[in-house]
Amino acid sequence: MAQTVSLSATAREKTGKGAARQARFQKQVPAVVYGHGRDTQTLTVDALALEKALTGIDPESTLIDLTVDGKKSRALIREIQRHPLRPDIIHVDFYEIKADEKVTLKVPVHLVGTADGVRNAGGVLDQVTKEVEIEVLPEHIPDRVELDVSALKIGDSLHVSALTIPNAVILNNADLTIATVVPPRAEEVAAPAAEATTEVAEPELIRKVREDEEGVEGEGAPAGEEKGKAPKAEEKPKGKKEE
Repeated sequence: MAQTVSLSATAREKTGKGAARQARFQKQVPAVVYGHGRDTQTLTVDALALEKALTGIDPESTLIDLTVDGKKSRALIREIQRHPLRPDIIHVDFYEIKADEKVTLKVPVHLVGTADGVRNAGGVLDQVTKEVEIEVLPEHIPDRVELDVSALKIGDSLHVSALTIPNAVILNNADLTIATVVPPRAEEVAAPAAEATTEVAEPELIRKVREDEEGVEGEGAPAGEEKGKAPKAEEKPKGKKEE
């Protein structure tokens, strides 16, 4: 069943940004309560008491016993606004409910167990939908919905149709995926560094240049041969003997 917390509030006469800013300066959180044809009433709630009451609960599915200047009513929290840079609550909307009237709200889905595909095949469990919307009487509001994923293998999925919530109507599409097991992510193989290619290519270029230089020297060999070798002896005229 849903948890119930008690809060006290004070009616706020002044409205507007200036009044809200002043309330926060005094460690009070501006709030409103509405519902069941009543006029929207502006309130202030002690900031410390509000933070303490909301610790460890799911605000959307928690019943609030709200006391305003001594008058008690039961409500749900419809919206909590927080400061964009700090965790401070800056405004709260309360929705008054009646015990005999159904309400529409969202409840969290908690996955139970370790999926077979995770345990035996190294898969990854992915929770696609974290809450579902239901219609229910206040006395039957669950604090959460549990879904057993132990039998899921890789490629298997569980949908809204697998959920069972006593005394409540689930408003989401029955085919909406709640959780699935996907294959393990493959490790990426690092590509060879480009520097290695450069290191191999560079000596080849140098060697090619050297070969070209040697070829040039070889072509000049006949001239070099005359310089490097002793000149041939002058041929003697035929028909004469040496004296």
